[in-house]
Amino acid sequence: MIKQFFLFFFISLALCACSTTPPKKPKDLCEIFKEKSSWYDDAQDVYAKRGVPINIVMSFMYHESGYVDDAQPPMRWFLFIPYGRGSSAYGYAQAQDPVWDDYVSEAGGFFSSRDDFADSLDFISWYILKTNKVNKVKITDVYNQYLNYHEGWGGYRKKTHAKNKSLQQLARKVETTAGNYAKQLRNCNL
Repeated sequence: MIKQFFLFFFISLALCACSTTPPKKPKDLCEIFKEKSSWYDDAQDVYAKRGVPINIVMSFMYHESGYVDDAQPPMRWFLFIPYGRGSSAYGYAQAQDPVWDDYVSEAGGFFSSRDDFADSLDFISWYILKTNKVNKVKITDVYNQYLNYHEGWGGYRKKTHAKNKSLQQLARKVETTAGNYAKQLRNCNL
């Protein structure tokens, strides 16, 4: 009985260690990095590698997943029978399977994971840089970068966002968050 208890305890502990809780103050970038210092190191590394401003990448992540490492769209139901999720989006970056696979083959690595914070930052930065090449959107144009991120490069070119007021409002929120994060980051003592 005692062996079973300890086995259960250690398995539970191992499972909890694999999951990361979201930051307590997600609207304050300084507080996020103070609470999760390894995230700051990861963000600095990705910035050094790709050159996409930390405040922009972090604002995308905040609005995509709320910093939940295993976030995914809700399950769809017919009566009481689940029949799948609305998309394959998963992880911090809410990257869908096809574009994640493109990232892994082009820029990530075999062991890249959507529920890994650093990999997700790198994915978002890669996507922003690719948006700059594919659709000629400036890296710092958060509004249009986010519309590309949400709708995909082809969807953006087809202007699928033009009649979607809620998406436009969300893109403005992401833009505002990026601006707030930039101000906060300038005044951080990290």
